[in-house]
Amino acid sequence: MPPVQVAGRPPIGGMRRGPVAKPKNLRETLARLWSYFGKEKRLLALIFVIVAVDSAIVLAGPYLIGVAVDAMEAAGGGPVDFGMLEIALVALIAAYIADAALTFVQGWLMAGVSQRIVMRLRGALFAKLQKLPIRYFDSRSHGEMMSRMSNDIDNVSSTIAQSAVQVMTGSVAIVGALVMMLVMSPILTLASLITVPAVFLLTRTIARSTGPLFKEQQNRLGKLNGHVEETISGIQVVKAFNREEHAIAEFDAVNRELSEVGIKAQIRAGFLMPIMNVINNIGFAAVAIVGGILAVKGLITIGIIASFISYSRQFVRPLNELANVFNLLQSGVAGAERVFEVLDEEEEPADPSGAVALSNPRGHVEFDRVSFGYRPDVTILHDVSFVAPSGSSTAFVGPTGAGKTTVVNLLARFYDVTSGSIRIDGRDIREYTKDSLRRTFGIVLQDTYLFSGTIKDNIKYGSPDATDEEVARAAAMANADVFIRRLPRQYETVLSENGGNLSQGQRQLLAIARAILAKPSILILDEATSSIDTRTELHIQDALLTVMQGRTSFIIAHRLNTIQGADTIMVVDRGGIAEQGSHEELIERNGEYSRMFANQLQRLT
Repeated sequence: MPPVQVAGRPPIGGMRRGPVAKPKNLRETLARLWSYFGKEKRLLALIFVIVAVDSAIVLAGPYLIGVAVDAMEAAGGGPVDFGMLEIALVALIAAYIADAALTFVQGWLMAGVSQRIVMRLRGALFAKLQKLPIRYFDSRSHGEMMSRMSNDIDNVSSTIAQSAVQVMTGSVAIVGALVMMLVMSPILTLASLITVPAVFLLTRTIARSTGPLFKEQQNRLGKLNGHVEETISGIQVVKAFNREEHAIAEFDAVNRELSEVGIKAQIRAGFLMPIMNVINNIGFAAVAIVGGILAVKGLITIGIIASFISYSRQFVRPLNELANVFNLLQSGVAGAERVFEVLDEEEEPADPSGAVALSNPRGHVEFDRVSFGYRPDVTILHDVSFVAPSGSSTAFVGPTGAGKTTVVNLLARFYDVTSGSIRIDGRDIREYTKDSLRRTFGIVLQDTYLFSGTIKDNIKYGSPDATDEEVARAAAMANADVFIRRLPRQYETVLSENGGNLSQGQRQLLAIARAILAKPSILILDEATSSIDTRTELHIQDALLTVMQGRTSFIIAHRLNTIQGADTIMVVDRGGIAEQGSHEELIERNGEYSRMFANQLQRLT
């Protein structure tokens, strides 16, 4: 389904389709990720000590094997030194047991480290989402953002958990094996090192090609999640317009793109190990040939050759693992980059240093030559000016896209004006703290949203300290108490996602009750009764009139019969106030409002 775009506003609910961003510097991303380790750095130091001890024990294994081989002296035909052989075998078994125990401890400690780091990163990302302006969410798919919260974070978690220990273990093993090899035979060490440049060159070449592919794979996965979230959220619309096949076809297209880039990434990454095995086997062959020559000349023993081959494997295997870790890092860094992209987004402007709290608001609102556009090149409102006295009710009517909802979005500072000013109680709203400003408002939107939880929790969402009696009183004023009492668990009824187990009208009534309980000084009703049947609408009109008493109220409505009692009705058209006055004054003026009212009245008769 194509994203919706209205009057120059960014598309809502659509997926971003654009070129794939190039990967950032691997070193910079890893350094930034390191900053999230915090207190875990001390535990990492302990893990490193355990790794060093474990590696020393592992390095003793090949030496003990060589001792056991020389103890038998099978090649020389001499007697077998059973005492030495027994000591070597017992020590070898003890080394293997100690290695297994220390490996378990490493994994156990590293699991905790990685999960705590990812917990902090996930917390930082979620906190960042709460600080981003509404503008950010208008142009991004919810599914893509969920992909960053889940898939990308999971990639980072896997990278930390697997890579950190392997890097530490591999580094210590490589150094230790190299030292032992040099001590045993410098000549054989040179023979085994001839493959190292080839390993380094191969790893670097493959990493350069797989890095961008893993980044693109994560982007494609985000698009796929966005399409799935969008389709499931709008499944009724999909079915109503028989667009199931189209939705499947679009999913298949995005899924195919993800599959293709995933195959490319995995194939190129898969080249690494087979080629590495070939290179390693060449190295082992070189060691065997040189070792055989030295043994024939009597320069080394068969036990040294056996130990050296084992050390050679211990030297090469970490190289292979580190090369494989480098591929894993490409995927993890791609996920980290996408997370950091969100963390680097510009937040809502902070409160100015001299910001004051809006306390005991009267609700006197003034718009002074306000202009605004969601995009710099498209202006939605043009020099809008009006005054809403404290306790008055102001209704906005007009065609879709004229700018009615934009007016209340600016009033609540979901967006800041491009020019002009909005004042509450004589002070520019930008001079108030956002927290105190938004506590002044009670907002009921056309597309109401309920959270998973009980009915009581949803009504108390803006007033968590409210008592059960206050909740019931607010529900009764919104005419919601009647249907709530009929439910088996009444106010403790658990709602599914967005109140899916309630009707649209019932969800709207709960949203109205939520706004009533917040006891706002300024009430905003954006098509608050548009989804409620006529009978229910008549019942709640009296409740709304009661709630609006003593409060400044702004009402956006298409049903003109619901706003006839407003003190001032403003006809918004093409970003400006075309007409304003009471219902009677506008009817007598015989202008746009009068024609709109006559058309609606004619449709009802």
